[in-house]
This record gives sequence, C-alpha cells and structure tokens, in this order.
Amino acid sequence: MIIGTCTVTLQADWVSSLKGKRMIVKSLIDRVRHKFNVSAAEVDDQDVHKLIVIGFACVTNEVRHANSIIDNVLDFIENNTEAQIVDTVIEIL
Repeated sequence: MIIGTCTVTLQADWVSSLKGKRMIVKSLIDRVRHKFNVSAAEVDDQDVHKLIVIGFACVTNEVRHANSIIDNVLDFIENNTEAQIVDTVIEIL
C-alpha cells in the first residue's frame, strides 16, 4: 500500500475576512475531493485569513500513480483559484 500526501500553502492577498477564506477553502476542497477521490482538509493557519493550508492524501498501489494524482491535484488547484501557491510538501509513504 502506497500513501501519497501533500500539503499546499496558498496566499490569498485579496481575502479580507475569515468568512471569505472559509468560502474559498470549502469550495476548493469539495471540488478536489469529488474530482480526484482524495481526502482533503484545511490543516493549518485556520486563524490567518490571507493564508490557506490544505492537506490531501491518496492511497494506491504504485508510487507512480500516487505522484500522478498529487501532480494532477496541484495543477487543478493552481488553475482553479486566484490564490498563489507559495509552498508544497509532498510525501510518499
């Protein structure tokens, strides 16, 4: 069993409140979960309205497949939000 995990940090300078941030995070996480069948959640900096930290994980039987899923999710996030990706941490277990 191969587990692929990734933590993505996004910067959203235009967000002015935690309520606005929650709407963006909820929408993005829901779309990622349904499109790629991965587990996803906001994992850090919940009280900072300009930073979004999302973690997601997938389970598969090949390292190559886990890397492919992670790359596809990162591309999707980059293309479907105005926030800039400032950091990614990928782990394959």
